[in-house]
Amino acid sequence: MATDEKMLALANHVQEMLASNVLSAEFQKDELCLVVKREAIIPVLTFLRDDKGCQFKQLIDLCGADYPDRPQRFEIVYNLLSLTNNNRIRVKVITDEETPVDSVTSVFSAAGWFEREGYPLRKDFPLTGYVELRYDEQLRRVVYEPVKLTQDFRMFDFTSPWEGMTDIQLPGDEKASIPLGWNPVEKK
Repeated sequence: MATDEKMLALANHVQEMLASNVLSAEFQKDELCLVVKREAIIPVLTFLRDDKGCQFKQLIDLCGADYPDRPQRFEIVYNLLSLTNNNRIRVKVITDEETPVDSVTSVFSAAGWFEREGYPLRKDFPLTGYVELRYDEQLRRVVYEPVKLTQDFRMFDFTSPWEGMTDIQLPGDEKASIPLGWNPVEKK
């Protein structure tokens, strides 16, 4: 069975068995991605782990994405691996600032480490934290004060910090010099 047929069969199987809990299913970069109901995350992950056709026994990653412009601004993303079937699947749950998502440590004990992440991953979390520490001359002691948030959201340009540093020679760079006339295309 070809990989595409195999993934399509998996998608159909999962949608058939979890129809009432799956909000959407689509392929993203050749990987099945499910969006499931927030209250159904434990039964869905348990099914994906225990079902003979799935066998997603490993939680590879659990992370969050923050979309401040949306009312349901947070996505919790579970990346699972089936070594038996050589498949990966991504499961997402969408929530807002007020509604918590159940812990999945009862299904995957490794989730406990990932679930400890929190506010510093939000785009509206100040880079310096919520309180600052300074020495007050009048009080003659260290005081904690709330940080005034000077930014709306952190914006990422996704460029490498090393771009544009072609003029700088760092120690050890001389070892990596390319001989004159060397063409990497011709050497292949």
